[in-house]
Amino acid sequence: MIKLSDFSTLPPEDADRDKLEKETKDLVDRIGELQEILHAQAKYGVLVIFQGMDASGKDGAVRKVFEECHPKGLRSVSFKKPTDIEFAHDFLWRVHKETPPQGMIHIFNRSHYEDVLIQRVHKWIDEPHVTRRIESINAFERLLQYDANTIIIKCYLHISYDQQKEELQERLDEHDKHYKHNPGDWEEREHWDEYMRCYEDVINRSEVPWTIVPVDKRWYRDYIVAKKIVEELEKLDLQYPGLPE
Repeated sequence: MIKLSDFSTLPPEDADRDKLEKETKDLVDRIGELQEILHAQAKYGVLVIFQGMDASGKDGAVRKVFEECHPKGLRSVSFKKPTDIEFAHDFLWRVHKETPPQGMIHIFNRSHYEDVLIQRVHKWIDEPHVTRRIESINAFERLLQYDANTIIIKCYLHISYDQQKEELQERLDEHDKHYKHNPGDWEEREHWDEYMRCYEDVINRSEVPWTIVPVDKRWYRDYIVAKKIVEELEKLDLQYPGLPE
């Protein structure tokens, strides 16, 4: 049973920042190389899911880790409040059409897990409904894996309560971050303990495992995410296709 309180939001004390930043650069370059082969081969789709509290660094992780990827093989999707049309369908309807075709990496910056997090925290759905949705998510991800050859990589960006406050305050204090400010983020912060409970439950009931990424130091976040993606891509039988016969 995973408990988030058992995981530090900081790097290990003996982590060498200079060394790991150099390793991160190599890993990011390697992701770019592997993405090119993935796109050319068109055998696998890759879905990378980032979830985390407000200001946990989802945008920054996407920008840093995929900076050497070619745009033709990459797509980033962010799921916000559903539209009226989306509300009129099942909760996975809008998600399914954004999953990656073979040869593509799609990034979910927030994802279908929002529907068992914010809606649960605010009691917009009851617990039996939550259970049915989690079962549906597991079935949906199995479908992607086994019917569409999709590799799913899930990262929970683990930020501390104090660090989140610092990050949110910067959005008020620094001119170039004003565009990120959302008063609602402070309101959601008041439900921190309930969010942690719901995240823990989702992580423990998920069939596809999550990587818990410490993010209080952004350089360490980038290293862990890049390392995980390289590990998963290198497990695949990636090779450039030959000339047609």
